[in-house]
Amino acid sequence: MSLLQEQLAGLRQRMARAAADCDERIAARSAAARASFHHVEQWLSGGEVETDFGRHFETEKIYEHHRRHGSADIGSLAGLPADLFAPLAIASAPPEEWAFLDTETTGLAGGGGTRAFLVGVGRITPEGFRVRQFFMRDFHEEASLLAALTRHLEPFRVLITYNGRAYDQPLLEARYQFHRARPPFSGLDHLDLLYGARRLWKLRFESCRLMDLENAILGVERHGDMPGALIPYVYFEYLRTREAARLLPVFQHNATDILTLACLTAIVPYAFKDAASAPLKHGAEMAGIARWLREAGQWERALELFRRALAAGLPDDLLFRTLWDIGMLERKLGGDAAAIWIDLAASRNPFRVKALEELAKYYEHEAKNYAEALERTRQARELEDSEPLRKREERLRRRIAGPARSGRERRRGLRS
Repeated sequence: MSLLQEQLAGLRQRMARAAADCDERIAARSAAARASFHHVEQWLSGGEVETDFGRHFETEKIYEHHRRHGSADIGSLAGLPADLFAPLAIASAPPEEWAFLDTETTGLAGGGGTRAFLVGVGRITPEGFRVRQFFMRDFHEEASLLAALTRHLEPFRVLITYNGRAYDQPLLEARYQFHRARPPFSGLDHLDLLYGARRLWKLRFESCRLMDLENAILGVERHGDMPGALIPYVYFEYLRTREAARLLPVFQHNATDILTLACLTAIVPYAFKDAASAPLKHGAEMAGIARWLREAGQWERALELFRRALAAGLPDDLLFRTLWDIGMLERKLGGDAAAIWIDLAASRNPFRVKALEELAKYYEHEAKNYAEALERTRQARELEDSEPLRKREERLRRRIAGPARSGRERRRGLRS
């Protein structure tokens, strides 16, 4: 072998040793990185919690009382009245006994196989708003998580969720039953804020999703948030790769949802507690609460709030519906409903035919002006003909013609 060949062989050997050493270093660093990804404790404060059923992970986050969440003052939550939920048939309890709960699950559709891998519970304290999060690092930790959740909920008297009555609570109850454990919800009054929020804002906003109201009402803009539809996928990726860092946006998403729920709880029930003095600024909000008052049989308060909604301004479609609602309440309360029917009958709108029918009834039965009642019935038939309107027109024609015919018959009798 020549000198040059020996030098080339030696160079190849040194390069092979260097490449092998580099591969070993890369593999060692990757293993260390994977090990750090595996431990949630590397990324979140908190730690492993042991129960009679195993272990799981818990972390807690505090939003200090001097901070704000959009336009909401976090510190003011502690000053909310104990009877805030009384109009919503929820027992009185001080704010420190309210538990705000939200779950992140392995599937959005529910079902027997769906599990809540992350359960967050918020509570109001003098220091601020605290969110405790219970996390199962694998499916075998579910029983331990549920046991810890039961223990954590013991001091509370009111459970507050957003769509939790239809989703979160039934899902958790099913998991408790699977583990032959008693669910902790029977001793809690459950306020599902979704229903009150819809009554208050569905006439104003197209969507009453929690995040949409967070933005529209509180003015909160989330940055880097994890979309809810991706959360199950991210959790299953964590189970496959054990890269816990990918879960950080999920924990943040859950905590922010719970904080938003608490801040909206400081707004929505006030509208039902005292609608007259509630800080309602939009006519659509007033109309929404007025409908609830009407359904609750509080007709005078509903009528007052409907009129406030008119004064505040409403879009055309809601304006005509509100005028109709006012007219119906005026009729029930013996007020001047005819003036409302006249306004509705004067322009093209979805309630024009109904208003003309109501005017026909008014002129026939109250004002005894059969000619005017007949005219209003004809106008209604021109817009939308129906069998009841035809029968009304025939009856009114007979009533108008009846006295004249009887007079002619009497005069014939006198002449004969």
